[in-house]
Amino acid sequence: MLWGEPVGTAQLAAAEEGYLACGPAERLLWERLSVFEGAFDRRAVEEVCGYGTLAAAGVGTVLDRLAPRALLPVDDRFDGEEGGPRHWMPHAMRAVGARRLTARGDRATVLRHHRRWCVGVARRAAAWWQHGRQLDARDLALRELPDLAAAMDPTTAPLAPAEETGPALEVAVALWFLWVACGRGVEGRTRLRHALALHEGPPPARALWLAAFLELESGRPEDADPLLGRAWAAAVRDGDVRCLGMLAHLRGAIALHQGRPRAAVAEFREALEQLGEVPDFGPTREACWASIALCLARADPDAAREALERLERDGAELRTGAAGRDLSADAWAHHARAELLVRDGERARAAEHARRALREHLRLGSAVGASCAAELLARLRLLDGRPDRAAHLLGAVDLLRTSVFDASYRPGRFCVLARERSEEALRGLLDDPELREAYEEGARRGLFALSWER
Repeated sequence: MLWGEPVGTAQLAAAEEGYLACGPAERLLWERLSVFEGAFDRRAVEEVCGYGTLAAAGVGTVLDRLAPRALLPVDDRFDGEEGGPRHWMPHAMRAVGARRLTARGDRATVLRHHRRWCVGVARRAAAWWQHGRQLDARDLALRELPDLAAAMDPTTAPLAPAEETGPALEVAVALWFLWVACGRGVEGRTRLRHALALHEGPPPARALWLAAFLELESGRPEDADPLLGRAWAAAVRDGDVRCLGMLAHLRGAIALHQGRPRAAVAEFREALEQLGEVPDFGPTREACWASIALCLARADPDAAREALERLERDGAELRTGAAGRDLSADAWAHHARAELLVRDGERARAAEHARRALREHLRLGSAVGASCAAELLARLRLLDGRPDRAAHLLGAVDLLRTSVFDASYRPGRFCVLARERSEEALRGLLDDPELREAYEEGARRGLFALSWER
């Protein structure tokens, strides 16, 4: 049976027959495994199902006996911390297990274990992101997203929805990087709004921070402002200094989006004073320095270079012994270096940094970052006398933006300026049919292919 295939009567009958052929321990594990929405490994099974008569010491053995009867192997190798081979329970088997679990009266208990496991997965992914394992963090979150999505929906939990919003909001906030830096902002905004709508009492400051950040990522900074005010009041009330630092960073990002770089720099510097060495959530210190360099690249090159040096120094100090760097900050730092090299007349080196920024943003999944980098690269193509290449890039950007964002999305002023100059120059170099054809060609080829052109 394929994932998502409708369950028929014959499949249900076969699953029921298989269930009845199992021993008591295998039946109990079968029932408890029905709470998983996606694939799972041995460690997940131990944490969610390994209690009571299925104590963790023995649940692995029971899993080995049950797997050939009720589970399918899943080949999704992962380079992070492994929990052994992964399995998936087909829908017919899940339906039989869920019905029996409910009849036994244990569904609420197993779901609570499942929610606790989901919170742990989200926290682990967040920690990996903050400590330089960003691709591992993204891949872990995506791998477990079917179950994490269930944990972010309070209406699927055993208690009243209002009583389940705490874990839902914690998971959503821990996965902030998936929504903001990895291009899944629309999904994150939807899930967070749903959980906040069911929350009773004052919302947590960090959830409001994320809600405001997602409005900015959606191109609506004006909708972020009221959420910022509420988040600041909540963070002051709770004494959450780290969140106050993240709110300063977000105010800086909004100022940069609106074309106020000096104000943005002041906010980013305030954020650096409050974040601590390795924040437990949100953008890193390297991200703040990259943002400062981006703000100053066009107005104060020396200060921008100093910010990039601080990024490298802070990164080297904080990441000693870690698995990697802050790839998102590195991508924006490449963008800032490209801007500086354009000013110095070193267009070939500038183009190389712009390409690296584009490829890194694409690797992470950031449509905002990829679009800005591609528009900078298009400007460089124009300066090199290659208007067709520039138009290809802009056409691919248009396709990316329309596929990710709705009609209300408006890019930040920082990127708009480069786009406006490029379009004005293109209209003077290509006639309308040529320009339209070049845009369409770029959209057909896509940014990934174009990012490798020299």
